[in-house]
Amino acid sequence: MGTREPDAGTPRAGSSDEFVDALAQLSFVVQSMLARTAAKHDLSLTQLRMLGILRDRQPSMQQLAHRLGLDKSSVTGLIDRAERRGLVSRETDPRDGRSVRVAITALGLQVAGEGSAEIREALVLVTEPLSATQRTQLVRSARVVVETARALESPTARLPQTDRGVIATPSAGASQSMV
Repeated sequence: MGTREPDAGTPRAGSSDEFVDALAQLSFVVQSMLARTAAKHDLSLTQLRMLGILRDRQPSMQQLAHRLGLDKSSVTGLIDRAERRGLVSRETDPRDGRSVRVAITALGLQVAGEGSAEIREALVLVTEPLSATQRTQLVRSARVVVETARALESPTARLPQTDRGVIATPSAGASQSMV
């Protein structure tokens, strides 16, 4: 009577299904936090990502499109809308007068900073039950997963190293898009 059988739809502990399910559920939680923060500032999730990217760089339109995984025409519309709100500006590239760079404005930096603080607060809250050791392990594991994903998307990227050596190799036809 004391042992309860797992439901047929519940992944077994330690199984590949449990691992995949846990990562997917974590992704959904983080995406939901990002979406709520974006909505609070009347931004799309893509606009929020764009402001995050622009906080410390001024990419060309093509570089921004690549980073967001969008085509150039979609990024043009994204920039048009953000520019009308005063969040970004277009600037001529001083090294190539034909190229345009996208820069974040003071208002854009303020919105990005507020959004970043809100996301940080939400993530700290949901990870509060973890011990310091578990948080450190989560950070290390997340970095390896992100680095590996980027390496698989870009054949020129270096694969992360672990104490067991290289953890993955990129396929020859790997996508060039960055998350």
